[in-house]
Amino acid sequence: MIAQESRSDVVDLRSDTVTLPTEAMLARMQCAPLGDDGREGDPTVRELEARGATLTGKEAGLFVPSGTMGNLLAMLAHAERGMDVFADSGAHLLNSELGSVVTIAGLVPQSMPSHRGAMDQAALEQAIRASSRSGLIAMETTHNGAGGAVLPLAHMARIHALGQESGIPVHLDGARLFNASVALGVPAARIAEHTDSVMFCLSKGLSAPVGSLLCGNEAFIARARSFRKLVGGNMRQSGIVAAAGLVALETMIERLSEDHAAAKRLAAALAWLDPALADPDQVQTNILRIDVSGSLHDAAAWAADLKRHGILVQASGVAQLRLVTHRHIDVSAVDRTIAAFAAVAG
Repeated sequence: MIAQESRSDVVDLRSDTVTLPTEAMLARMQCAPLGDDGREGDPTVRELEARGATLTGKEAGLFVPSGTMGNLLAMLAHAERGMDVFADSGAHLLNSELGSVVTIAGLVPQSMPSHRGAMDQAALEQAIRASSRSGLIAMETTHNGAGGAVLPLAHMARIHALGQESGIPVHLDGARLFNASVALGVPAARIAEHTDSVMFCLSKGLSAPVGSLLCGNEAFIARARSFRKLVGGNMRQSGIVAAAGLVALETMIERLSEDHAAAKRLAAALAWLDPALADPDQVQTNILRIDVSGSLHDAAAWAADLKRHGILVQASGVAQLRLVTHRHIDVSAVDRTIAAFAAVAG
């Protein structure tokens, strides 16, 4: 039997990928209709793909093992080797998935100046004009590097319009798309309408054990499906994990507001301890970027000290800590985290 909750003696804030499947997910996994997804198709996977397409307002969906693979397939399906891919300077695509961009997709990364994940439109327009082979524009919301910031819809609409005018497809790295949806108070399709394709993860705040979905029009998904096979992404009887994804989409979206509230409470308390640590006004979703640059210790030392108090956080460079709330972070966990920071801060 899979344990359903995090260890009671540890508060794990390293990521919302540490969430465990719910009892409802495990029950659905046990009775999911199965088939060979690389051959005639797995019925549970097909149901999940259709559900993802509906939620994002797209024609079709494709189940993939990870968000990184989803972004890679989008690049392969949209662009050709040697083309430019434009993304903001802090994008996960350019900072954590660069190997996929350059080595596998063969694209040339073009880093754009940005503010909290929103690309400078004038700089993007200039870069497009200077490019001999423009292949793809990539946006990200919520934005990991910008502390879970949500791209304004008006900004997304302008970037998408620029892509359409320039004949360049626009892809959205929406790993935490539903966090953005909840924060904005709009359906996910309202966000995704400003893109040609979108990827979102099931295994982050939605608590499914594995998997992501890539959504777009039927021709795009057919092309992406062929590339999924090329990179080894066929998963055979993958309905077992797709079943958990279905439960995630049915039951775990609305509760993301609880994670946002926990993050904001944490930020407010840390700002009270030391205003330099956090700015509560910048916390929109479930990610906090904690600034320890004014401390005598670097981020790794902070993480080590907090671990001794039973709090797991991620050091991000030498001056930042990343904390991510999720369904295992309840009121008690927030209080323990605040107490641990107070002890370490001295």
